[in-house]
Amino acid sequence: MTDLPALVGSGVIAVVRLGDTSQDRLRRAAAALAAGGVGAVEITLTTPGALAAIAELAPDGALKGCVVGAGTVVDEQAAREVIARGARFVVSPTFDRAVVRYCRDHDVPCLPGALTPTELLEAWRSGARLVKLFPAGAVGPRYLREVLAPLPFLRVVPSGGVSLENAVEWIRAGAAAVSVGGALVNPVLVTDESWAELTARARALVQAVAGARA
Repeated sequence: MTDLPALVGSGVIAVVRLGDTSQDRLRRAAAALAAGGVGAVEITLTTPGALAAIAELAPDGALKGCVVGAGTVVDEQAAREVIARGARFVVSPTFDRAVVRYCRDHDVPCLPGALTPTELLEAWRSGARLVKLFPAGAVGPRYLREVLAPLPFLRVVPSGGVSLENAVEWIRAGAAAVSVGGALVNPVLVTDESWAELTARARALVQAVAGARA
């Protein structure tokens, strides 16, 4: 899976989950995140215009140094649609073996959602090289540390409840990267007056994660 290093390189996956917004703002939000050093942008299928945005932003070179994927992919048909439009990675809130298999067959990294140690291990055994811990806010960084003690080979990305304030704790607990949604990308920051602020917040998060890794 050639995109796997790019996916976790910066340590931050920015989740774009917005309501009523334009294609232009989706494009500018992704560009602002990439300018802040974010290495992966996940556009959820609950965002209007998500498929068109993925098709526009996912090709090589569209966002320099940043890969674009699809989130909230809940079945194989959705996986087919987003990969057909060029999604560089696929994220699910739950573990669906068919989704993981389809992504693996098409050499696209897949992050299925799991919560318990059994679910995390089963997702890894199905072929997912990264597993999304969701909802991470329900358990906290200590939970991840305790899960990884007997299962150190898992590469886990916490999602849900991860913020600029606690991202460092997750990395120190052993997270391969963090997935940050509303704490980073929200309607207040997706406006013509706020692109610089969004970039600054993204840069601060990336730098904090890099420091925690060091």
